[in-house]
Amino acid sequence: MSNFREKLLANLDKIKQNELHQQYPAKTNDEIEDTLFQKYRTELTASSGAGKTPDQVKVETECDRNSTVDSYRYIPRFHFELPKSADSLAQKLREEARTLFLQKRSKELLDNGEFKLLWSLLEKHHSPPLVGEEQYINYENYCKVGLIAGEKFRRYLTATTFARLLASSSNPGKISVISLFNYTMRKVWLQQTRIGLSLYDYTGQGFLSESDMESYILELIPTFPQLEGLEKSFHSFYVCTTVRKFFFFLDPLRTGRIRIRDVLTCSFLDDLLELRDEEIPKDAQELNWFSAPSALSVYGHYLNLDKDHNGMLSKKELIGYGSGTLTPIFLERVFAECLTYDGEMDYKTYLDFVLALENRAEPQSLHYLFRILDVEHKGYLTAFTLNYFFKGIQEELSAHRAEPINFDDVKDEIFDMVKPADPTRITLKDLINCGHGETVVSILIEFHKFWAYENREVMVTSTTSEDTHNL
Repeated sequence: MSNFREKLLANLDKIKQNELHQQYPAKTNDEIEDTLFQKYRTELTASSGAGKTPDQVKVETECDRNSTVDSYRYIPRFHFELPKSADSLAQKLREEARTLFLQKRSKELLDNGEFKLLWSLLEKHHSPPLVGEEQYINYENYCKVGLIAGEKFRRYLTATTFARLLASSSNPGKISVISLFNYTMRKVWLQQTRIGLSLYDYTGQGFLSESDMESYILELIPTFPQLEGLEKSFHSFYVCTTVRKFFFFLDPLRTGRIRIRDVLTCSFLDDLLELRDEEIPKDAQELNWFSAPSALSVYGHYLNLDKDHNGMLSKKELIGYGSGTLTPIFLERVFAECLTYDGEMDYKTYLDFVLALENRAEPQSLHYLFRILDVEHKGYLTAFTLNYFFKGIQEELSAHRAEPINFDDVKDEIFDMVKPADPTRITLKDLINCGHGETVVSILIEFHKFWAYENREVMVTSTTSEDTHNL
């Protein structure tokens, strides 16, 4: 490589600058340099093979050709282009093939009758003695159950499954029968759910778009006893409320799609399918974002904020959100960064806003809020940025006739909490890793939270005094 570079530079030195511009009058210096590079590279490559005989060149060329052909014999094709939108026949063929494949996979899953058979076999072949009232089974009897149950069960009763459950077993050499049964049920449920989600993945790439997810949730509504009383006119708002949580947390970069694998592994699906239970305690319903009371509450707050009843929220209307102490400077940035329509926020954008503020400790929420705080779009926050937002807090302090607070003290405290890699700037990574991201964001955007943080020691002392008095 160094030899080639020396020859190239030597050739370039031979040509004068004026001659180059006369030879290539319409080209810039960079374009001339590229042209000469290609020219000299071709010449040097040709000269490097000049010392070889025609037979040597022929043998080398033949070897290269044969090795290429042989590689195609052993390396299978791994990329298949999706049918073009104009090719309706190919699209229909692909869709039918995927449906048949998913139906085949669905038939391989255990049904209720087969689960009853599995339970009876596990009870019959458990390995005594009982530990308390719990049954255990050793590996020998475990294998026996697999043989008796048949081929369909063996894919669940593997050596790997036994070893995995044995690692968490308190009984040496044995695993809990109920743990094994629950593990099998959970695995079948996940496979069923994956097949159900895959039916809406029309491209077959393992992703769901927002409209795909909306279709899936809409068809689930009639299967949930907890949603029986939900009016049909509210279904579209319920679907929107549900889908936004999945996309807010699983698609923080706003690509417009989420992986089916991520949907299956997150806890949201458990919360959603909890609605299949006939009875759920009232407090559990309030904590579940997907429950009817929770969805109605979120939508009800949106309607209450919408004072002019036009179905959208202005900056003035959004000031009433939560404690009503979000600073105007912060809200101004929210409307500057988020999707709005004629300067007003729709329900979908409002849901992202709510999810971010209600889950401030989560990385996805910090990502959302950091984008709003990053006024200069530099990818980091500086003392200037912190001061820009703290002015909103200072204005509130003045309005409440509270004692003014020196910004430098607040800035130093924030940098001490975050401990950024660069002592002059705070990145999103710094904010997430420090473990105090929620606190940092809150004291910059909401007066109520800032006041609580500033007087935290007084509040702790007051609480301790009350507890002592009660004793």
